Amino acid sequence: MYKIYPKTLFLGQIIQYLPSCQSTNDEASALIAHADPSEGTLVITDNQTAGRGQRGNQWEAKTGQNLTVSAILRPTFLSASEQFWLNIALSLGIYDTLHPLIGDSLRIKWPNDIYVGNQKLGGILIENILHGYNIEWSIVGMGLNINQTEFGYTTATSLQLQSPLPNAYDLPGILSRLCETLEQRYIQLRSGQRDSLKINYLQILYRYQEEHSFESEGQLFRGTIVGVDTTGRLAIAVDGQVRYFGFKEVSFIM
Repeated sequence: MYKIYPKTLFLGQIIQYLPSCQSTNDEASALIAHADPSEGTLVITDNQTAGRGQRGNQWEAKTGQNLTVSAILRPTFLSASEQFWLNIALSLGIYDTLHPLIGDSLRIKWPNDIYVGNQKLGGILIENILHGYNIEWSIVGMGLNINQTEFGYTTATSLQLQSPLPNAYDLPGILSRLCETLEQRYIQLRSGQRDSLKINYLQILYRYQEEHSFESEGQLFRGTIVGVDTTGRLAIAVDGQVRYFGFKEVSFIM
Protein backbone atom coordinates (compact mmCIF):
# COMPACT_ATOMS: atom_id res chain seq x y z
CA MET A 1 0.00 0.00 0.00
CA TYR A 2 1.32 3.45 -0.96
CA LYS A 3 0.91 6.21 1.61
CA ILE A 4 2.53 9.40 0.38
CA TYR A 5 2.17 13.03 1.38
CA PRO A 6 3.40 15.07 -1.58
CA LYS A 7 3.51 18.86 -1.32
CA THR A 8 1.09 19.29 -4.20
CA LEU A 9 -2.23 20.94 -4.89
CA PHE A 10 -3.78 17.90 -6.55
CA LEU A 11 -1.32 15.42 -8.06
CA GLY A 12 -1.04 12.35 -5.87
CA GLN A 13 -3.56 13.52 -3.29
CA ILE A 14 -5.80 10.58 -4.22
CA ILE A 15 -4.31 7.15 -4.91
CA GLN A 16 -5.88 3.93 -6.06
CA TYR A 17 -3.46 1.13 -5.22
CA LEU A 18 -3.77 -2.28 -6.86
CA PRO A 19 -1.42 -5.12 -5.81
CA SER A 20 -1.62 -6.43 -9.37
CA CYS A 21 -3.32 -5.42 -12.61
CA GLN A 22 -2.89 -5.78 -16.34
CA SER A 23 -2.35 -2.09 -17.03
CA THR A 24 -2.58 0.99 -14.83
CA ASN A 25 -3.60 2.99 -17.91
CA ASP A 26 -6.52 0.63 -18.47
CA GLU A 27 -7.56 0.94 -14.83
CA ALA A 28 -7.35 4.73 -15.05
CA SER A 29 -9.48 4.64 -18.21
CA ALA A 30 -12.11 2.61 -16.37
CA LEU A 31 -12.12 5.17 -13.55
CA ILE A 32 -12.76 7.96 -16.03
CA ALA A 33 -15.57 6.00 -17.66
CA HIS A 34 -17.35 5.10 -14.44
CA ALA A 35 -16.26 7.25 -11.51
CA ASP A 36 -15.49 10.84 -12.67
CA PRO A 37 -12.14 10.95 -10.79
CA SER A 38 -10.50 14.09 -9.46
CA GLU A 39 -7.65 15.54 -11.49
CA GLY A 40 -4.34 14.26 -10.18
CA THR A 41 -5.65 10.85 -9.12
CA LEU A 42 -2.98 8.14 -9.34
CA VAL A 43 -3.42 4.47 -10.15
CA ILE A 44 -0.41 2.46 -9.00
CA THR A 45 0.48 -1.21 -8.88
CA ASP A 46 3.36 -3.42 -7.74
CA ASN A 47 2.76 -5.92 -10.52
CA GLN A 48 1.65 -4.83 -13.98
CA THR A 49 1.10 -7.96 -16.05
CA ALA A 50 0.47 -6.41 -19.47
CA GLY A 51 2.11 -3.01 -19.45
CA ARG A 52 2.42 -1.23 -22.77
CA GLY A 53 5.21 0.93 -24.08
CA GLN A 54 5.51 3.22 -27.06
CA ARG A 55 4.93 1.47 -30.43
CA GLY A 56 2.99 -1.29 -28.62
CA ASN A 57 6.09 -2.74 -26.93
CA GLN A 58 5.82 -4.66 -23.67
CA TRP A 59 7.23 -3.03 -20.55
CA GLU A 60 9.39 -5.35 -18.44
CA ALA A 61 9.27 -4.76 -14.68
CA LYS A 62 9.78 -7.08 -11.72
CA THR A 63 7.15 -7.07 -9.00
CA GLY A 64 7.61 -4.48 -6.27
CA GLN A 65 10.95 -3.15 -7.52
CA ASN A 66 9.93 -0.26 -9.74
CA LEU A 67 7.36 2.49 -10.14
CA THR A 68 4.42 1.64 -12.38
CA VAL A 69 1.83 4.38 -12.15
CA SER A 70 -0.75 6.29 -14.18
CA ALA A 71 -1.82 9.85 -13.45
CA ILE A 72 -5.20 11.23 -14.50
CA LEU A 73 -5.11 14.82 -15.76
CA ARG A 74 -7.62 17.18 -17.37
CA PRO A 75 -5.62 19.42 -19.73
CA THR A 76 -8.70 20.99 -21.31
CA PHE A 77 -6.55 24.01 -22.17
CA LEU A 78 -4.84 21.93 -24.89
CA SER A 79 -6.26 21.15 -28.32
CA ALA A 80 -5.72 17.72 -29.84
CA SER A 81 -3.02 19.15 -32.11
CA GLU A 82 -1.14 20.48 -29.06
CA GLN A 83 -0.95 17.22 -27.14
CA PHE A 84 2.83 16.87 -27.49
CA TRP A 85 3.24 19.79 -25.10
CA LEU A 86 2.03 17.43 -22.40
CA ASN A 87 4.83 15.00 -23.32
CA ILE A 88 7.34 17.82 -23.04
CA ALA A 89 6.14 19.04 -19.64
CA LEU A 90 5.78 15.62 -18.03
CA SER A 91 9.04 14.25 -19.43
CA LEU A 92 10.70 17.24 -17.80
CA GLY A 93 8.89 16.49 -14.55
CA ILE A 94 10.38 13.00 -14.49
CA TYR A 95 13.80 14.41 -15.37
CA ASP A 96 13.55 16.88 -12.48
CA THR A 97 13.06 14.02 -10.01
CA LEU A 98 15.81 11.75 -11.34
CA HIS A 99 18.51 14.25 -12.28
CA PRO A 100 19.64 14.97 -8.70
CA LEU A 101 20.11 11.21 -8.23
CA ILE A 102 21.78 10.37 -11.55
CA GLY A 103 23.40 13.51 -12.92
CA ASP A 104 24.01 14.93 -16.37
CA SER A 105 24.06 11.59 -18.21
CA LEU A 106 20.25 11.59 -17.89
CA ARG A 107 18.41 12.45 -21.11
CA ILE A 108 14.91 12.52 -22.61
CA LYS A 109 14.79 10.41 -25.75
CA TRP A 110 12.17 11.51 -28.24
CA PRO A 111 9.29 11.10 -28.03
CA ASN A 112 9.11 10.29 -24.30
CA ASP A 113 11.65 7.79 -23.00
CA ILE A 114 14.10 8.40 -20.15
CA TYR A 115 17.66 7.41 -21.00
CA VAL A 116 20.98 7.22 -19.21
CA GLY A 117 23.69 7.05 -21.83
CA ASN A 118 22.30 4.60 -24.39
CA GLN A 119 20.17 2.66 -21.90
CA LYS A 120 16.50 3.08 -21.10
CA LEU A 121 15.53 3.77 -17.49
CA GLY A 122 11.87 4.60 -18.04
CA GLY A 123 9.15 5.75 -20.32
CA ILE A 124 5.81 7.49 -20.61
CA LEU A 125 2.68 6.43 -22.48
CA ILE A 126 0.09 9.22 -22.68
CA GLU A 127 -3.40 8.33 -23.87
CA ASN A 128 -5.85 11.18 -24.47
CA ILE A 129 -9.63 11.33 -24.51
CA LEU A 130 -10.93 14.12 -26.70
CA HIS A 131 -14.03 16.28 -26.52
CA GLY A 132 -14.44 18.02 -29.84
CA TYR A 133 -11.10 19.57 -30.75
CA ASN A 134 -9.78 19.67 -27.19
CA ILE A 135 -8.35 17.14 -24.78
CA GLU A 136 -10.81 16.30 -22.01
CA TRP A 137 -8.76 13.71 -20.14
CA SER A 138 -5.17 12.52 -20.28
CA ILE A 139 -3.95 9.24 -18.81
CA VAL A 140 -0.23 9.49 -18.17
CA GLY A 141 1.29 6.05 -17.76
CA MET A 142 4.82 6.02 -16.34
CA GLY A 143 7.20 3.12 -15.87
CA LEU A 144 10.46 3.87 -14.06
CA ASN A 145 13.10 1.25 -13.27
CA ILE A 146 14.16 1.97 -9.71
CA ASN A 147 15.48 -1.03 -7.76
CA GLN A 148 15.55 -3.75 -10.41
CA THR A 149 19.10 -4.81 -11.33
CA GLU A 150 18.57 -7.67 -13.78
CA PHE A 151 16.91 -7.25 -17.15
CA GLY A 152 16.32 -9.36 -20.22
CA TYR A 153 17.74 -6.57 -22.38
CA THR A 154 21.18 -4.97 -22.25
CA THR A 155 19.57 -1.67 -23.28
CA ALA A 156 17.65 -1.44 -19.98
CA THR A 157 18.96 0.12 -16.78
CA SER A 158 17.67 1.38 -13.43
CA LEU A 159 18.29 3.98 -10.77
CA GLN A 160 19.94 1.35 -8.56
CA LEU A 161 22.31 0.32 -11.37
CA GLN A 162 23.22 3.90 -12.20
CA SER A 163 23.46 5.27 -8.66
CA PRO A 164 23.63 2.35 -6.21
CA LEU A 165 22.44 2.56 -2.64
CA PRO A 166 23.46 -0.01 0.03
CA ASN A 167 19.75 -0.58 0.55
CA ALA A 168 16.92 -0.23 -1.97
CA TYR A 169 15.51 3.14 -2.93
CA ASP A 170 12.35 4.17 -1.10
CA LEU A 171 9.65 3.88 -3.76
CA PRO A 172 6.98 5.94 -1.94
CA GLY A 173 9.55 8.68 -1.33
CA ILE A 174 10.48 8.85 -5.01
CA LEU A 175 6.82 8.78 -6.00
CA SER A 176 6.05 11.66 -3.65
CA ARG A 177 8.83 13.77 -5.15
CA LEU A 178 7.72 12.77 -8.65
CA CYS A 179 4.21 14.08 -7.95
CA GLU A 180 5.70 17.42 -6.94
CA THR A 181 7.91 17.86 -10.00
CA LEU A 182 5.24 16.65 -12.42
CA GLU A 183 2.72 19.08 -10.99
CA GLN A 184 5.22 21.96 -11.17
CA ARG A 185 5.86 21.31 -14.87
CA TYR A 186 2.15 20.76 -15.58
CA ILE A 187 1.26 24.09 -13.95
CA GLN A 188 4.05 25.72 -15.94
CA LEU A 189 2.41 24.41 -19.12
CA ARG A 190 -1.06 25.41 -17.98
CA SER A 191 0.13 28.96 -17.31
CA GLY A 192 1.40 29.28 -20.89
CA GLN A 193 5.16 29.06 -20.32
CA ARG A 194 5.76 27.06 -23.47
CA ASP A 195 8.93 28.79 -24.60
CA SER A 196 10.83 27.97 -21.40
CA LEU A 197 9.53 24.37 -21.45
CA LYS A 198 10.73 23.94 -25.03
CA ILE A 199 14.16 25.36 -24.21
CA ASN A 200 14.51 23.04 -21.21
CA TYR A 201 13.37 20.04 -23.28
CA LEU A 202 15.86 20.64 -26.08
CA GLN A 203 18.71 21.17 -23.60
CA ILE A 204 18.35 17.60 -22.38
CA LEU A 205 17.09 15.91 -25.56
CA TYR A 206 18.94 12.70 -26.39
CA ARG A 207 21.38 13.19 -29.29
CA TYR A 208 20.29 16.77 -29.89
CA GLN A 209 22.61 18.61 -32.29
CA GLU A 210 24.67 15.42 -32.80
CA GLU A 211 25.07 13.54 -36.07
CA HIS A 212 23.89 9.93 -35.85
CA SER A 213 22.35 7.14 -37.92
CA PHE A 214 18.58 6.72 -38.30
CA GLU A 215 16.24 4.44 -40.21
CA SER A 216 13.00 5.36 -41.96
CA GLU A 217 10.94 3.19 -44.33
CA GLY A 218 13.75 0.64 -44.45
CA GLN A 219 16.37 3.20 -45.44
CA LEU A 220 19.41 4.10 -43.34
CA PHE A 221 20.61 7.69 -43.29
CA ARG A 222 22.81 10.06 -41.31
CA GLY A 223 21.32 13.17 -39.79
CA THR A 224 21.32 15.65 -36.93
CA ILE A 225 18.37 16.25 -34.61
CA VAL A 226 17.67 19.98 -34.73
CA GLY A 227 14.37 20.22 -32.86
CA VAL A 228 10.76 19.15 -32.42
CA ASP A 229 7.86 20.94 -34.12
CA THR A 230 4.60 22.04 -32.47
CA THR A 231 2.85 18.76 -33.30
CA GLY A 232 5.66 16.66 -31.83
CA ARG A 233 7.41 15.63 -35.01
CA LEU A 234 11.17 15.12 -34.75
CA ALA A 235 13.15 17.51 -36.97
CA ILE A 236 16.32 15.97 -38.45
CA ALA A 237 18.71 17.81 -40.74
CA VAL A 238 19.70 15.51 -43.61
CA ASP A 239 22.02 16.68 -46.39
CA GLY A 240 21.26 20.31 -45.75
CA GLN A 241 17.47 19.89 -45.56
CA VAL A 242 15.25 19.46 -42.51
CA ARG A 243 12.96 16.43 -42.57
CA TYR A 244 10.11 15.85 -40.10
CA PHE A 245 9.16 12.46 -38.67
CA GLY A 246 6.14 11.31 -36.65
CA PHE A 247 6.25 8.81 -33.76
CA LYS A 248 6.45 5.64 -35.85
CA GLU A 249 8.21 7.03 -38.87
CA VAL A 250 11.85 6.96 -37.74
CA SER A 251 14.07 4.76 -35.57
CA PHE A 252 17.34 5.53 -33.81
CA ILE A 253 20.29 3.32 -34.75
CA MET A 254 22.38 2.66 -31.65
